[in-house]
Amino acid sequence: MDLELRHLRAFLVLCEERNYTRAAVRLRTTQPSLTRTVQQAERILDCRLVERSARRFALTPEGEELLAAAARIVADLDSVTTGLRSRARVSVGFSWLLPDWFAAVRTRFEALGGAVEILRIDDPVAAVSAGRIDVALYRKDSALPTALTGRIIGAERRVAAVSTRSELAGSPALCWADLSRYPLVVNTVSGTTDVSSWAGADLDRPVVTCTNFDEWIELIAADRGVGAVPELARTRAPHPGVTYLDIVDAPASAVRLAWRRRPAPGRSVRSFLDIALVAGGTDQAG
Repeated sequence: MDLELRHLRAFLVLCEERNYTRAAVRLRTTQPSLTRTVQQAERILDCRLVERSARRFALTPEGEELLAAAARIVADLDSVTTGLRSRARVSVGFSWLLPDWFAAVRTRFEALGGAVEILRIDDPVAAVSAGRIDVALYRKDSALPTALTGRIIGAERRVAAVSTRSELAGSPALCWADLSRYPLVVNTVSGTTDVSSWAGADLDRPVVTCTNFDEWIELIAADRGVGAVPELARTRAPHPGVTYLDIVDAPASAVRLAWRRRPAPGRSVRSFLDIALVAGGTDQAG
């Protein structure tokens, strides 16, 4: 059997406390267990580390030598471990339009030494469920797989998206109900708006479906129907064939994060989530 890190850590705490009882409390173990650990280290090294007959705690010359080496080894290892953990990369998947606050979250996390990898994915929830990314940023209100957990971290004001050729294009503002009279373009994978978004939904309403934001905006531009999207699309997703219009009573859409709860997220992912959830105004990650 070789000497292990647990032997060195136990020996260091014992030397700092110079008392088995106090050292055992710090190590969250029992005094007999600590004694056995030290004695096991002595058997492995084939030498005495602690004087047996002294009335006060004292180290043998071999113990003094191990103490100096153990302090250096553990300090070096802790420094390397902390550095590597702080520089850990967290991958975040999104389907369309990162919220404005995301840049500040990324900056704060990377200021701590971490790195954020941003990936455009049509279905980020499926990607995090499959273990391809660490965190999914999504907007569609849908049930998560049992291995995932998530939080609503913000709300976004909706605007209408219509073709520049639509009869609605010149309207200064609309009501939510105004859109219900037109065919609806629905992103079935990651969109925030579908027929059920209107009370008393007309189940016979014409619906044109697609599976990502790029297809959605092209269908809007082609005047295949109307849609609703977060207001940041005005500046983040301009399109020569699309006009964005205010909706005076539009219901807000939620922004969500999802991550795996089994297995539990690592330290770097928890750190990123803590920053993101605070930025979104919710409680910290558990």
